[in-house]
Amino acid sequence: MDTIASLFSFITTPVSWVIVQFHKLYGAIFGPDTGWAWGLSIVSLVILIRICLIPLFVKQIKATRAMQTLQPEMKKIQERYKNDRQRQSEEMMKLYKETGTNPLSSCLPILAQSPFFFALYHVLNSIASNDTIGVINDRLLESAQKAHIFGAPLAAKFTDSSSKVEALGSSITDVRIVTALMIVLMSLSQFYTQRQLMMKNVDTTVKTPFMQQQKMLMYVFPVIFAVFGINFPVGVLVYWLTTNVWTMGQQMYVIHNNPTPGSKAQAAYLERLYKHVTHHGKTRSRRERAIVKAIVAKGRDRNEYERKFINGLSKAGLAAQPDGSVVKSETTVVAENEDGTTTATAAVRRQQPKRQPKSKRQAGGPKPAGGGEKTSLIKSDEPQDDTSAGSAGKAASKSGGARSRAQSGQRKGPQRPKSPSKK
Repeated sequence: MDTIASLFSFITTPVSWVIVQFHKLYGAIFGPDTGWAWGLSIVSLVILIRICLIPLFVKQIKATRAMQTLQPEMKKIQERYKNDRQRQSEEMMKLYKETGTNPLSSCLPILAQSPFFFALYHVLNSIASNDTIGVINDRLLESAQKAHIFGAPLAAKFTDSSSKVEALGSSITDVRIVTALMIVLMSLSQFYTQRQLMMKNVDTTVKTPFMQQQKMLMYVFPVIFAVFGINFPVGVLVYWLTTNVWTMGQQMYVIHNNPTPGSKAQAAYLERLYKHVTHHGKTRSRRERAIVKAIVAKGRDRNEYERKFINGLSKAGLAAQPDGSVVKSETTVVAENEDGTTTATAAVRRQQPKRQPKSKRQAGGPKPAGGGEKTSLIKSDEPQDDTSAGSAGKAASKSGGARSRAQSGQRKGPQRPKSPSKK
């Protein structure tokens, strides 16, 4: 470990300088030789580093989301070229290039803070060895050696001998109890962070080998921290426990406010958003409008929770618009277009024609437009003129050819006289 830490010796001076600056601040409050002054200096170093790494954390989230989106395509490639590993790797790299996805982006925060971690380890190891390093001179070295956290020196380890621990002004029992407790807390925080990521923020509808690997890491990482933690000084354990707690809180914030589509966290978020929107009748913040806009833009590609959200708004008399706003109207109808987008239109009530009285219907009702004569439904005993009778006969002969053929088969003999009105 000393060889690995020495590779990052170029950064030990900046790290030691930051710790000394924070020590001046906290030393004026708690005393320069107290464990609070040195312990809070290390905690502040972690917070400063993690704030600087927030842009990398955002890239990590985007890369993880992109990898989850590509899981179905990756699974198809694995099944198609399961007997050709080289072709499988080529197709994977081609897929990453086409989509602009970099699998290493999810490891950027860990890789970026690794130099600071090893530099801090090298600084604390030098304090335990009574060696000055960076900007820590003899006076600061003596002060750091006197600093204890719950009875354990900052530079002490779980594996140190009793004589070495006594030289630092403590007992082996205190050191092992404090280090063991911090290792357990460090492992539990790592396990909980990974567990909430797998159980709440993963699309459970897609089963891929990537998910199995994540589940395996959920149990492997805490074991790794527990094994290697016994070789870390108390100050390094403070650093790593602080960064785990920061990661856990940061992860909880992301899951609560920006969950992965299709996950249980998204279902809970959309339920909260539905209650908020229906209560106020509109989207009130830019973030809410962005979420609604993204859901509307998906069209038919919406998942189960997003369709439930849109249908809930429709039942509540609301309609989500393409710009992320929500329209409130009692007669709002949500229509889904062919491309899956929804539009809100006002419902038009169908008007039924008024039923006329029987006397008016028999009289023929109102005259038709254009000045034409009305047609009466009452039989007339007056004989019609020959021209009208002739034209009616021609129309009957053209449209009723079947009737003429039927009449040709009637029996011969005298027929019943026709009505005078039919002449």
